[in-house]
Amino acid sequence: MERLEKLICELVEIESVNPDLVPGGAGEGPIAAFVASWLRDSGLEVTVVEPAARRPSVVGVLPGSGGGRSLMLNAHMDTVGAGGMPGAFSPLLRDGRVYGRGAYDMKASLAAIMLAAREARSLKLKGDLIVTAVADEEVASLGTAAVVSQFRADAAIVTEPTELRLCLAHKGFVWLEVETVGVAAHGSRADLGVDAIAHMGRVLTGVLELEQRLRSGPRHPLLGTGSIHASVIEGGQELSTYPARCVAKLERRTVPGEDGASCVREIEELIGDAPATVNMTLERQSSELAPDHALARVVSEAAGKPEQIGVAYWMDMALTNAAGIPTVAYGPAGEGAHADVEWVDLASVEKCVQVYVRAAELLCS
Repeated sequence: MERLEKLICELVEIESVNPDLVPGGAGEGPIAAFVASWLRDSGLEVTVVEPAARRPSVVGVLPGSGGGRSLMLNAHMDTVGAGGMPGAFSPLLRDGRVYGRGAYDMKASLAAIMLAAREARSLKLKGDLIVTAVADEEVASLGTAAVVSQFRADAAIVTEPTELRLCLAHKGFVWLEVETVGVAAHGSRADLGVDAIAHMGRVLTGVLELEQRLRSGPRHPLLGTGSIHASVIEGGQELSTYPARCVAKLERRTVPGEDGASCVREIEELIGDAPATVNMTLERQSSELAPDHALARVVSEAAGKPEQIGVAYWMDMALTNAAGIPTVAYGPAGEGAHADVEWVDLASVEKCVQVYVRAAELLCS
């Protein structure tokens, strides 16, 4: 346990705030250098993948002897900003917990996969064990996208914190922009002006009705239903002028079977003949692996048959699954992702190390 505590604290001490979230954030360069050196010293073959300047990811491969399946372990190195957290990068050990920015999300998991790879050397695996410490998960997932374009595996475990439960599915999301158009005119000229903001009212009413239909519709066994909400609205310029334009930005959370195209069609239907258009600005697909898939069975056995869950938030598991690498998520317990108090339970991280080593032994031997 002592070496695990030390490694988690060393990682937390390296500020790796995503610079696309917080201008001036250190990004992944310093922590990637630490991880790469550590993995090399542990006998892994290390490659640095850098699809964008100063945004490196680290891939460490423990080569198998041949003839076995390969397993990828994934954790991200970037964090959100410190927010109001005092001493965010000065980790505190107390009552079996490590406190600090990134301790839970997800440097403890990063430490766990690093130690798992070191311990797996004694197993003499036939298949490769691949450790991926990736950049940019908190924004655009440039790291995992670049890694899966260069490295293949027969299976993967994304080690996001799951409270020692086996995560088989997560929701996706689609960002949409709806624009209504009007005619700008002096507020006294009702004969000329067309109110773009008022026309958006029909769209927003339709969004509320769609949300109700989704919540009462078919349910995914692990994820429930999709949802939609209006996040931002912009329009108008002054009280005495008819607004010529109004934009509403919507977020649609999706379950398997729903995608960006189907979400656009939903909005087009509720717009009807209103003077409006819809545009999709970003899509992140949902992810799902069947409970009876070989990987799910192996990780379940390695973890002592934990509860199987789905989660509402998105993670890089969708990218690995989409790349043809069957993936589940399993990680430690704690609290405070993106919050001002963040901690991880050390005993749960130790359990994760054991599970990852055992899963590698079952899959890669």
